[in-house]
Amino acid sequence: MIRLSRRCVYTSTDDARQRLRELLRETAQSVAVVTALLPSASTSPTYHGATLSSFTSIALDPLPLVAFSLRVPSRMASALNAHVASVGSPPSPSAHLVINILSAAQPHLADRFARPDLYPRPFADPRVHWTRSQDGLPVLSGALGALSCRLVGASMPLARLRGSHVRDAEGEGEAGEGGEQEVPQADAGTGLASELFIARVLRVERVPLAEEDGQDTELHRLPLLYHRRRYTTIKSS
Repeated sequence: MIRLSRRCVYTSTDDARQRLRELLRETAQSVAVVTALLPSASTSPTYHGATLSSFTSIALDPLPLVAFSLRVPSRMASALNAHVASVGSPPSPSAHLVINILSAAQPHLADRFARPDLYPRPFADPRVHWTRSQDGLPVLSGALGALSCRLVGASMPLARLRGSHVRDAEGEGEAGEGGEQEVPQADAGTGLASELFIARVLRVERVPLAEEDGQDTELHRLPLLYHRRRYTTIKSS
């Protein structure tokens, strides 16, 4: 029997960040847009959406939970934290947000919700088709799926982790035997901070079909993926 050993090399935070960035470029990540209601004194609702830089399911039991991060400062992060802070007694069972998992036919939506400088009013855009959930939140038509979610608490500022539980062993050599905008992957080192949100999934919504846009309907059944700095999808079998 051949026994293989693995050696773990501790590197600086900057080096680990760069290596992670390069690795994630080789992995395909799903693309999602979070939609929510902006707190406003106006009687008419103001909706907002943002393309997520990360999104994942983290648990099914005992509760279905998802996690995502948002760069700050941002209107979306402020709005979500404001919803958490305004929870009454007893708390309302309604959702705070909807996570829309985009289909391969929707790269234009990822762009529109990632660039508020170019598209300041995406919900007024004629190419953005949407309806409201039972909580009155936007559900993007033609999405692969949509999750109505309620935040379990305020966001976690990830900048707090710097220096608290990080071992920066630059110059220590090798360890012993053992192992260890918004779409770009692991786009760190830019001076932008992020906050982590955890939310409970309340419902998987019935997503309305997209209006006819001349695209191959097969694309509406495939996931939109981000790989090597561009949008792509899988090959249908």
